[in-house]
Amino acid sequence: MDDASLDGLERQRDRLYTELGATGDFRRGSISENYRRCGKPNCACAQPDHPGHGPRYLWTRTEPGRGTKGRQLSATEVQKVRGELANYKRFAEVSEEIVRVNEAICEARPPGAADTVSPAADTEAEKGGSARSSRRSSRRR
Repeated sequence: MDDASLDGLERQRDRLYTELGATGDFRRGSISENYRRCGKPNCACAQPDHPGHGPRYLWTRTEPGRGTKGRQLSATEVQKVRGELANYKRFAEVSEEIVRVNEAICEARPPGAADTVSPAADTEAEKGGSARSSRRSSRRR
């Protein structure tokens, strides 16, 4: 790719970073709407055509290493949480687009260009560590 397309990709990445910053509050997961029967034989929910008590709203999400977690939502929280879930979907889409554009920038940038190595990569290269020694050199007596 030529420099014009590299400049265009960098402008696109800057626009995506701005869009990512404007995402707002977000959270992962989903909301389920549930109805249940209370089990009392004289209650209206015991009738065959009755859907049950509800709706009850449950927000669930998966936490790494801990499984699925859930929390009951009040009726006043449901719209707020739905908006935050929509924001997370947008966050994930924009993040994936940023990765795609950055990969294109990496491919387009010529070797030896100034922006190819991040400052974090420079410090990692300096660390190095000590050479590994043989087990034979430290014998116990």
